[in-house]
Amino acid sequence: MGENVIEFKKVSKIYKLYKNDKRRLLAIFFKGIPYKEKKAVNDVSFKIKRGEAVAIFGKNGAGKSTILKMITGVTFPTYGDINVNGRVSALLELTSGFDPEFTGRENIYLKGRILGLKEHEIKKLEPRIVEFAELEEYIDQPVRTYSSGMKARLGFSVNVNIEPEILIVDEALSVGDEAFKKKCTKKINEIIEKDNVTLLFVTHSTGVAKEFCKRGIVMKKGKIVCDTDIDEAINIYNESIK
Repeated sequence: MGENVIEFKKVSKIYKLYKNDKRRLLAIFFKGIPYKEKKAVNDVSFKIKRGEAVAIFGKNGAGKSTILKMITGVTFPTYGDINVNGRVSALLELTSGFDPEFTGRENIYLKGRILGLKEHEIKKLEPRIVEFAELEEYIDQPVRTYSSGMKARLGFSVNVNIEPEILIVDEALSVGDEAFKKKCTKKINEIIEKDNVTLLFVTHSTGVAKEFCKRGIVMKKGKIVCDTDIDEAINIYNESIK
């Protein structure tokens, strides 16, 4: 451990909240449309080194998901700087990026390209992804015929098998039945046991977080309350939700 793979420098994210969709649309073309500001993340700074496993705790609205979206490039900071160094695999919205008309197998290639893989890299990983998802003959059926659980399993399988350098998990371990959940947990453990794989784990489940992480960050109203070892972070988080 040494190199910083994720670094936030005085980062703030402010959302503009409009009264309705009409005003939001008008604001694109005209200045002066009234709105309220919501500071989802407020002057946040932290560093995560290569190979670390870090949990982020906080109530809903604390800013956890906004931080993840900024790390993955879904949204951008209003102020401050973010540096991310490494291939990111995010277990957030597991089914995002799928085309419902494509088969499961075709969506493996689609999602792989979205994640920045080349054709030959996806082809090499395809058998492993198919086997892990346990979709059997459904892998060659259109994704629109899948249940939500089947789509989540395929999404999880793609993301954990692309050999990520940075793995981001946001309450994604509720995939499928108990046997498949255990399989997912085991897979994440295998990934983070490899040298130089960094884990960022966002959850309300302190027990699961303790299983994976040695460091914890607690957030409240967009700010970091503490950044410390996992046991102390869990205690501080538990006190904050009483």
